[in-house]
Amino acid sequence: MSIEAKDLSYFTLRLLELLVSSFPEKVGDTAFVEERSTNCANVYEQAFKAGNSHDASLRMAEKVLFEGLHFSRYDTVFKVVCNEFDRLMADEELQPFAMKMLPVCEEVFKGYILTDDFQDHQDYELLYTELTGTIQLWIEDHGL
Repeated sequence: MSIEAKDLSYFTLRLLELLVSSFPEKVGDTAFVEERSTNCANVYEQAFKAGNSHDASLRMAEKVLFEGLHFSRYDTVFKVVCNEFDRLMADEELQPFAMKMLPVCEEVFKGYILTDDFQDHQDYELLYTELTGTIQLWIEDHGL
């Protein structure tokens, strides 16, 4: 079942906005989007019915909506590509190249426990370095 524009709720739009920018690999997962949005709407409704203010209910709902979506593998790969390889390609090629590198870098990510606050951990620098090396080796083997 595809998501129709007329069926998009506020929560679905918020989630899709995040997915498009930071989790493009999840954009096509309509089951994930629908389930997460529905759960979020239910949390909001229950919180509001329980007497919470709109803002408090929204904060509770957004915790559900964005759970596990604070650290983005794509954003991390894109950051590496922009910082380390931008001189090798035009600006408009950076995002497509980062998307291409995302599956290439999957093995590197498997070596880390990626929590929502991983970017603040000391292992982030090690991950960044490993991603840089993996992408460099891929470029050497396959070219741009």
